[in-house]
Amino acid sequence: MGDDVILSMDAVEAESVEKNRETVEEEKHETKEILRLDSLENEAGKISSFHSASKVLSIATVLQLAFQSIGVVYGDIGTSPLYVFSSTFSGRIPSKNDVVGALSLIIYTLTLFPLIKYVFIVLWANDNGDGGTFALYSLICRNSKVSAIPNERQEEMELSAYKLRVPNKNLKRAQRIKDALERSSWAKTSLLSMALLGTCMVIGDGILTPCISVLSAVDGVRKFDAGMSKDVVAMISVVILVVLFSIQRFGTDKVGYTFAPAILIWFMFIGSIGIFNIFRHDSTVLKAFNPIYFIAYFKRDMKAAWISLGGVVLCMTGTEAMFADLGHFSVRSIQIAFSGIVYPCLICAYVGQAAYLSIFPENVADAFYKSVPESVYWPIFVAAIMASIIASQAMISATFAIIKQSMALGCFPRVRIIHTSHKHEGQVYIPEINFLLMLACVLVTASFKETTNIANAYGIAVVGVMLVTSSLLVLIMLMVWQTSLPVVALFVLSFGSFELVYFSSVLYKFTSGGYLPLTFASAMYFVMYVWNYVQTKRHNFEVEQKVSTEYLNSLGSHLGISRVPGLGLLYTELTHGIPAIFSHFLTNLPAIHSVLVFVSVKYLPVNTVPAEERFLLRRVGPKDYKMYRCIARYGYKDRRIGHDEFEVLLMENLKNFIRNESWEEGDCNVEGEEEIKFLEKSREAGVVYLLGHSEVRASENSSLLKRVIVNYVYDFLRRNCRQGFVDLQIPNKNLLQVGMNYSV
Repeated sequence: MGDDVILSMDAVEAESVEKNRETVEEEKHETKEILRLDSLENEAGKISSFHSASKVLSIATVLQLAFQSIGVVYGDIGTSPLYVFSSTFSGRIPSKNDVVGALSLIIYTLTLFPLIKYVFIVLWANDNGDGGTFALYSLICRNSKVSAIPNERQEEMELSAYKLRVPNKNLKRAQRIKDALERSSWAKTSLLSMALLGTCMVIGDGILTPCISVLSAVDGVRKFDAGMSKDVVAMISVVILVVLFSIQRFGTDKVGYTFAPAILIWFMFIGSIGIFNIFRHDSTVLKAFNPIYFIAYFKRDMKAAWISLGGVVLCMTGTEAMFADLGHFSVRSIQIAFSGIVYPCLICAYVGQAAYLSIFPENVADAFYKSVPESVYWPIFVAAIMASIIASQAMISATFAIIKQSMALGCFPRVRIIHTSHKHEGQVYIPEINFLLMLACVLVTASFKETTNIANAYGIAVVGVMLVTSSLLVLIMLMVWQTSLPVVALFVLSFGSFELVYFSSVLYKFTSGGYLPLTFASAMYFVMYVWNYVQTKRHNFEVEQKVSTEYLNSLGSHLGISRVPGLGLLYTELTHGIPAIFSHFLTNLPAIHSVLVFVSVKYLPVNTVPAEERFLLRRVGPKDYKMYRCIARYGYKDRRIGHDEFEVLLMENLKNFIRNESWEEGDCNVEGEEEIKFLEKSREAGVVYLLGHSEVRASENSSLLKRVIVNYVYDFLRRNCRQGFVDLQIPNKNLLQVGMNYSV
């Protein structure tokens, strides 16, 4: 009977899946019929497979990437031994039992979070090979209509990057979650807020990592000159930071990859010294691998142990970089590098320091350098400086990449993006952000002058990002991966509960520097949210004010004015309908070009759009209007192509579109070739870019808060950032702008 029930349920489930598939096919057929009326290019929706995710790497390539990742990804977590024990026992001298208990906490923190959670779970939640907070957010957006990008179309679901796994037996649960998210505006806002908050925390990491890494490394010079003041150490650190930010324009590819050997040497140094200290001082600290010792540590003094968690958590600083920088490497290469080199060396380093502190607990404030043998002190000091610089480089590069992603998804004002590598699309340099980061780092270092309070701030940024990652990952497990509920519950209990305990500990030190990352994150969050809010309202205004089809048809093929030779590219944020700016141009200009293309540059919540899927084309109005629509689609990591290359690709795609249209309609292709010749002749006459110069103001019935945000905050951001035509790489000589007022 039980088997019959199971078979019956399987049959019902199979029937449900089959019906679902038939429904999807019917919707696709209906969509194609609708699009055929607009002459949508058929090739736009024909894709075969994943691109970046399906890439099979050879063993040699994986090992090479693993080596390179050591220099780019692990500098931050590799420099943690410089300050973890001093932060854990800040202001007190520990007993031997306390040292062993703290060591046990460090061992299991490194094992539970960087190793198990990130290396073996989180890395698989990548966006076609790309990682980070926006990668998690984009996966959720592609599985449900909760995207912050308002101009979403059905055709995007045909992109190869949008294709998701085949539903399993948990499909109904995933569908219920999807429906609940789509119905709730609160859920959509919360998801966006969570993604922005995680992004802002990583940016806060990018400010604090250079400060604490460089300051803790430079502090080692005081071992030979105890009279050197903290002011001198801070000034040396500031000079190093200024130099570090000055070389950012050369790019991660040159600055980061060349230092992989230096970081590898650093890990070999700290691992070897750790093993040396174990045998030289006290090998009994190895008993810390027994979890009973960190339990006993809490039993002796619950409050002191809980407070010390704020220092222990620093052993996993830079863990998020493994996921954020995944796009430059691969899952396997990250796993090999961490499991084979980074994790063992870190464990040896911490055990060695604990062995030293069990004999000399009074030196806990400078545990790392005090535990280094005299004979290798200066090589270690130089290696520490190099490692701290590279650790800083990794987080600075990650900050640039995150800002670019945020800008592409409409969540950050336009800034100048410089691509520094032809091999890696994700490697960018942003001059304005680089200057602001440098200014913030210099101010923090010069103000605090020591690592203790910076460490308090650092802990909040580290755990805050982890909580955001865990929250988004749970949603992905339920809706995208369709993981069973017991496994999801186990994940939450194993990681989420412990992260909340760590977070409560770091918040305890809020007044002792912990306010820094929250201040940075709040400021960045405010800017990003305001920009996204007004941009969304602005798009909604364009949709409401778009020109009707009846108005277009009433103009005739000459649009009611003279058509002069030339190709006009009218940029609009709309992906369907005629924008209001078009009628504005007709009102203010006595003539318009013989061929007109409505161009919409659209960023999708995917990391990259393949070149063959870049353009989506259709005809606007009757054929004799010579009007077309072009939607240029980009992923948040894609490089924006210049105007010359754009014109060439647009012409090629327009020609193919016209030929395919003629072939579908059964024409003899003569009419299509004549239209192509007319198109070429129009381009030879000149290409002009038509843009609206917009002024955005809050509507008269808006609240005071909305007026302040739109009329002053957003206006200030817009005026002090790059203009639209600069961001679109449009030459001034080919530009024509007409003023347009938006009321939101």
